[in-house]
Amino acid sequence: MEQGKKWAGLDATQLKAIMLVLMVLDHIYDMFGYAPIPGWFHIAARLVAPIYLFLLAESFHYTHSRPRFFARVWLVAFVMGSVSFCMQVLGLWRRADGFYPLNGIFMNFPLLFCMWQGIDWLRTRKPGWMLAGLAALLAPWFVHEALVFLAALAPGLSLPLTWVGYAVVPDWRFITDGGQTYLLEGLVLYLFRGRRKLQLPAYAVTALALEFFYYGSLWRSWTPGFTWAQMFTNIEYCQWMSVFSVVLMALYNGRRGSGHGKIFYFFYPAHVYVLYALSCLLCPAA
Repeated sequence: MEQGKKWAGLDATQLKAIMLVLMVLDHIYDMFGYAPIPGWFHIAARLVAPIYLFLLAESFHYTHSRPRFFARVWLVAFVMGSVSFCMQVLGLWRRADGFYPLNGIFMNFPLLFCMWQGIDWLRTRKPGWMLAGLAALLAPWFVHEALVFLAALAPGLSLPLTWVGYAVVPDWRFITDGGQTYLLEGLVLYLFRGRRKLQLPAYAVTALALEFFYYGSLWRSWTPGFTWAQMFTNIEYCQWMSVFSVVLMALYNGRRGSGHGKIFYFFYPAHVYVLYALSCLLCPAA
């Protein structure tokens, strides 16, 4: 920092580095649930998914090649979706105590890219592009309905169609790390991108509404003995704390930083499966 200059906030590289550390702590908490891992590992990491989503929206806007960007993201989603299919549907590679990782945030990103591209096409206000934009914006719903229809039409193909929904064209039904609410939050962040004073309050209201009214209502219906107070006292219901990510979003200075943007594509799946493998080796039930 030059003499006399004030602190200029955090660039994208610095934010990603902070979130990477928190993400690793969270996955240690998740993978080694049989060990006495501090609960704050999980709580602090509630900031990670929204910050990466916020930065992803920035990258999508500024990238020189959206097709290449989409291809990189889709490839990771394909690999992790295929692994999730093998574990969740086929029952392969599960730990001795039955545990398997549900991590697969990349499965949301191909759908988000379609929705964000749809927003940009709608903004052209040209009829042809607006029609394409509407179709792209509704892509997650088209994918879901198409796979449901095909499975009903050809029940014998339900297993390969399920794999398609996990890996090839992600269906939100099978996204265990994100899903519909994450897509809506991503839609809000991109819709107001470039207008931080609107973007951050809009995201905060959306996140709180989804966590308290949508998920809170589901937990109240599905979980015997659930009370609203548990959202403040039970670590299992702490996802609403993701709203505090707006503080770090506000500190973003709009700069890319030193780069290293591609590290996350490799580090995310690699560290998930390395930690999972270690948890299998160290599991008391093994």
